[in-house]
Amino acid sequence: MSNTLRLTIAFDEPDEAGWVVARVIEVPGALSQGRTREEARESVIDALRLMLTPDDDDPGVLDERTEPLDLTMVA
Repeated sequence: MSNTLRLTIAFDEPDEAGWVVARVIEVPGALSQGRTREEARESVIDALRLMLTPDDDDPGVLDERTEPLDLTMVA
């Protein structure tokens, strides 16, 4: 059985310099920008992936108390 976590990307209107800000509503701090809506969308998805990637420098991140969680991003 496959479950999907559905997240919401919100886009601001372009600012006076033409930049579009995008943010994932359900994840505070997951935001980015781009010159177009599509570029902002791709950038915020990259930002979210970086936020959710474990820190390889922390040896306690993965041990017997953890389990993998695979999320499917819905565009």
